Amino acid sequence: MIVGACVVELHIEGCQSLKAKRGVVRSITRRVRNRFNLAVSEVGGQDTWQYAVLGLAAAGAEATTVRSVLERAQDFIEELHLARVLAADVQIVDLPHEEQPWDPSADEDLAAAFGRGASEEEG
Repeated sequence: MIVGACVVELHIEGCQSLKAKRGVVRSITRRVRNRFNLAVSEVGGQDTWQYAVLGLAAAGAEATTVRSVLERAQDFIEELHLARVLAADVQIVDLPHEEQPWDPSADEDLAAAFGRGASEEEG
């Protein structure tokens, strides 16, 4: 499994309050989530008026795909012109995962959930 993380530092010009900044950050966050289906959160700069750090995360089967989505999301944030991107970094991690064959009859909880008790399977 491939996991990607992107950190984007933003300067939000013209904000004179945390409320105004929060509106811009929410707009960017919502648009990125909707367009790219990524996890997005403000991870830094919460107490400053004009500075924010966004964290974006994605998971997938191929590193090139995950990196591409995160880089396109980063470009999209710049193209919105709601804030100036000061810096951005993408990191990709390959988490080892070994697939195991699955036998649904061996899972008693699953069999019970589908109404197949042990007595039905035996007979």
